[in-house]
Amino acid sequence: MLAALLLAFGLTAHAVPFERRQAAPSDVPDYVTKYAPIVHLFSAESYFPSDIGAQLANTKAYINLTSADSGPSTLTLDNLNDLNNLANSSDGKNVYLTSIYDPTTDPRPQYLYGVKPDSNGKTDNAISSAIITVDKGNNTLDVFYFYFYAFDYGGDYIAVGNVGNHVGDWEHNMIRFEDSKPTQIYYSQHSGGQAFDYSATEKYASTGRAITYSANGTHANYATTGTHDHTIPGINLPAGPVEDHSDAGPVWDPTLSAYYYSYTPSSNTFTPYSDNAPVNWLYFNGQWGDDRYPESDPRQKCFLEIEGLCQYSSGPNGPLFKDLDRKNVCPDGKSCEVLPFLLPREDDGGLMR
Repeated sequence: MLAALLLAFGLTAHAVPFERRQAAPSDVPDYVTKYAPIVHLFSAESYFPSDIGAQLANTKAYINLTSADSGPSTLTLDNLNDLNNLANSSDGKNVYLTSIYDPTTDPRPQYLYGVKPDSNGKTDNAISSAIITVDKGNNTLDVFYFYFYAFDYGGDYIAVGNVGNHVGDWEHNMIRFEDSKPTQIYYSQHSGGQAFDYSATEKYASTGRAITYSANGTHANYATTGTHDHTIPGINLPAGPVEDHSDAGPVWDPTLSAYYYSYTPSSNTFTPYSDNAPVNWLYFNGQWGDDRYPESDPRQKCFLEIEGLCQYSSGPNGPLFKDLDRKNVCPDGKSCEVLPFLLPREDDGGLMR
């Protein structure tokens, strides 16, 4: 009976309640952390959340697959945006933070595996999240919870094999707050995502914090556990040829190791909530990983020579390019409906939750 009541209100009786254990900067609105998502990583995950700054210590700026011959000698979160000024970089858009160490080896370079959260859900000694608020006016605040991983394992698929790996991975949830209350939530998934009424999502019964299930290797964010076919971006089916898998594996609380910022769209300005939070890295226009290896590179394999089915793809760009000034909870221009219920799941016998 208790389980039925909890599900009716989107609550889940998870064993670990996860109260907030670390205060955010004092001027961050309390509800930003009070309702921040809790992430369940996949139980067999190999590539964990990673320190944002450590990525710079293990990469070098490349343009057109060639090492840049200028720019800072040592990249830091304070000078990363200097790469926007490199010659032939198109204001930084052509810059790729390329791994100094070959990411295709077995095992891969250690930094790519990230930091497994401890028993409290914290990535110890690793700032692996950026939390960004955007004031929309009319007592509405959008809060982006960005999650960083040093490596994305694209997945293994029937007939095709391993495709879609890349260095660097930025994922996010976005919660829209109205009058300090969470009303809607967005889950990023590959090139698309899903959105729900906040009331529909699974939550920790003791705190009301929404739960995000991070998929194996790809780190796409889902509102439920199970199998998720993402052949069609933004459409989450219980089975298909291109599948993610998520479950209630290790718990990660991104608020425990995060930088906090506000963003002002009119001036394209980030303001840190804490004096010691670096800010310049957020203005970097380039990509947080290697450029896609050409097929002439022996490390690259492409199924039937199809570019979209190559083993290695390009790294992503950063939070600035995730539509921070979106009109609705879904990114502008994306096919996405805000659903009032969670979709059927294969492991639930087809029942809506």
